[in-house]
Amino acid sequence: MLFRIDLKIFAFLILFYFTRQIEIYATILIFCIIHELGHLLAGLILKMKPKKIEIMPLGISISFNLQTKDYNKKILKANVLELKKILVAIAGPITNIILIILYTYFNPHYMTKEIAIYSNILILIFNLIPIYPLDGGRILKGIIHIFCGGKYAKIITNKVANILIIILTVVGSIAIFYFENIAILLIILFLWILVIQENKRYKLLIKAYEI
Repeated sequence: MLFRIDLKIFAFLILFYFTRQIEIYATILIFCIIHELGHLLAGLILKMKPKKIEIMPLGISISFNLQTKDYNKKILKANVLELKKILVAIAGPITNIILIILYTYFNPHYMTKEIAIYSNILILIFNLIPIYPLDGGRILKGIIHIFCGGKYAKIITNKVANILIIILTVVGSIAIFYFENIAILLIILFLWILVIQENKRYKLLIKAYEI
């Protein structure tokens, strides 16, 4: 299993330190890690073996080795693997929902209830944005794949992501103007990077389909 640390995390730490938002960033980072552990647990329960763990500015990314036998078990226009991917993707947001419920009724001394609940709500909403490879994008892509096939899953997911990033940029720009919060800018930039990267992969896939 590979292990990697994205050095941009140190730039984020410095930036949030000087903008006096280091506490909320550190809190969100901790819960992002717990969020990803939810994915890991779901994968292990589904007998999927971890392939790579990467520590990034917005948490941890975990990928799994794909098993050939899962390709051979069909589910409508997909296979068991797609169903497993959906369940693993859902596990992260469910972890945040559980944490929100726990912090609503329990208040650990090391962290205020408000910060914990606020952080988990942010992580939950962010990850459910239907932009691949966020959880929301993975869930959307997996469901479409099962009912419509892999090609349509990629096409529809890509279109949704491109429309949504424009809407989020407009809304985010207004929010930055009113709240003067640099975190919103960083989130929008991060989403744009994801969309641009996926657009490049999408163009290559479309060319492959045309060959």
